[in-house]
Amino acid sequence: MTDQSKRSRDQDLEWRGDVPVSRQFDDPYYSLDDGVAETWHVFLAGNDLPDRFCDGFHIAELGFGTGLNLLVALQAFRAAGIPGKLRYTSFEAFPLPLEAMQQAQRPFKELAALAQELAPQWGASEITLQDLEFRLIVGDARDRLPNTDLVADAWFLDGFSPAKNPELWDADLLRAVGEHTAPGGTCATYTAAGHVRRALDAAGFEISRVPGFGRKRHMSVGRRR
Repeated sequence: MTDQSKRSRDQDLEWRGDVPVSRQFDDPYYSLDDGVAETWHVFLAGNDLPDRFCDGFHIAELGFGTGLNLLVALQAFRAAGIPGKLRYTSFEAFPLPLEAMQQAQRPFKELAALAQELAPQWGASEITLQDLEFRLIVGDARDRLPNTDLVADAWFLDGFSPAKNPELWDADLLRAVGEHTAPGGTCATYTAAGHVRRALDAAGFEISRVPGFGRKRHMSVGRRR
């Protein structure tokens, strides 16, 4: 990332307490209530994790943001005592400056040791640990996802609000999500917007509306038919 692009991304951020907020999308990167609890409720429990974890389990994500979902998922994988590796692929059009990522992770003391372990590798397109294979794909997911060979077991659909970031909820992109999901694979997202649920249904998922986290009454979960 060039100094000019870093300054541009810094200028796109404001902070509400410890929570980074995108000025471009007028939306926080994670829940103003509790980002870790939100990840557990929406993305882990929403995908029946950690119960489904196994060696080589592949999580794919739209919207890497602060890296919080990766940290929570890897910590849960380790806590479950699963031998082998977690695979994790994330798509991000606007990577945060490393300093902003680390500042956003800092309030979560339960993740401090893991965040410190990964800190030297943030910014790399690939991270390989004894129990992790991580790949960050930078660019517009509408262009990048269809050209990958990934087959995910679970999707974390974590773009900004559909009303503010419609590109990550585009019907063609969600169709590609379905095409890159293993049979019986799952997806979860914090939004229960009708057009998102309809697009995921059309993409091959059996979609349910379930209780959301915090101030959100509902969220959506799905399983590939």
